[in-house]
Amino acid sequence: MLEGTHLMPLEAGLLEILACPACHSPLDDRSADAEPELVCTGADCGLAYPVRDGIPVLLVDEARRPA
Repeated sequence: MLEGTHLMPLEAGLLEILACPACHSPLDDRSADAEPELVCTGADCGLAYPVRDGIPVLLVDEARRPA
């Protein structure tokens, strides 16, 4: 297992209250991917926030824009 990764999905209750800090849209849990992240569902945003050690890092400066 890679250090700093999280292989279990986040709790549904947590996902219900989390939102993209940039546009306030809901987030999609991609924790099962090789690099776990929460991806903004906003059509004009789409930022991907990393999940490190099971903790979502919801900082715009840490987010990446998926291709």
